[in-house]
Order: sequence, then structure tokens, then C-alpha cells
Amino acid sequence: MFWRSFGDRVMITNTVKSLAFDKSPMNSIVLMAEVLTDPELRRTPDNQSSIASFLVQFAGGRADDPPYRIKVVGWNNLADEIVEKYHKGDQVVVEGRLRIDTVDRGTYKEKRTELLAQRIHSSSGSTTPSISAPRVAPITAPNNASNNVPSNVVPMSTSYVPVAAATPDYDDIPF
Repeated sequence: MFWRSFGDRVMITNTVKSLAFDKSPMNSIVLMAEVLTDPELRRTPDNQSSIASFLVQFAGGRADDPPYRIKVVGWNNLADEIVEKYHKGDQVVVEGRLRIDTVDRGTYKEKRTELLAQRIHSSSGSTTPSISAPRVAPITAPNNASNNVPSNVVPMSTSYVPVAAATPDYDDIPF
């Protein structure tokens, strides 16, 4: 592997192909997206594993780019959780890895990209957790809270006073 460092950027050459298609920990993705289709649950032919798949959409890299769409696939227990908790229109955060399949269409080869989900989190708050948390009374500050302040703490001022910009002194320049 050859690499060069340019300040805050690193350029890797001659290994892009091996990094992109290697099943090492380098192939990981976290994506915040909107669920476009309701998840579809299927089973493997031997009925041992469940598979859930759905389509998500996320913003393009630039403001003028159209939104991107990608298929998300979850297996086994995650597949069952996906079907129960997530629906069209939900905002989710998906953690997983990318898989690119090449499909031969006779005259051309088509590449399909899928996100193999390892974890999914709701970011819209529309789903409820399966186990409800016990209710806890809010903690209130005691009335004598001002007495608990250490003596070396100075209260912050709420007003903002702008500092005048210093003008550079050009008289001491040696040329």
C-alpha cells in the first residue's frame, strides 16, 4: 500500500479496489435516511432465516444533487425488528456495510448496491421502544442552591460587549 500525507489529507494509491471490495472493518457505513417503502419480510427457502428489505433516501453530497436511494437489508432478529418498528416516512440511522452485486443482463452488466444493516436506530421518535422505561420524578434544585456555589466561581455576565479590533502597526516592518 502506498500513501502520501498532504497536511490534513491522505492519498492512497494502488489499493482503492482492494479497500472498496474487501470485507475488512474498513467497509462500514452509518447513514441517516428516510424510509421510502414499508419493510418487506421474506424467509430463506429452508425457512431458517428471515430477511427484511426496504428502500431509504438520503440527501445528495451537494445542494443541487438529487437525493440518493439505496436498498437496506437486515437478517434474522434484526429483520423481525425492522418489520415491527419501522415504516414508510420514518427517519432512521442505519449502521452496516456496503455490498455491490454485479448482475449480468445479457448485453450489459448492472451493478446493484445494498446496505447490509447491522443496527438500526430511530431518529424521528415515531417508534416506541419495546420495553417501557419506569417513570422517574424530575430532580429539582433545592431553594438554597446559591449557598452551594464554591467561593472561587465567578458568575458569568449575560451581556456581550464587543472588543475593538486591534489595528496592526505597519511602522516596524523591515522592508
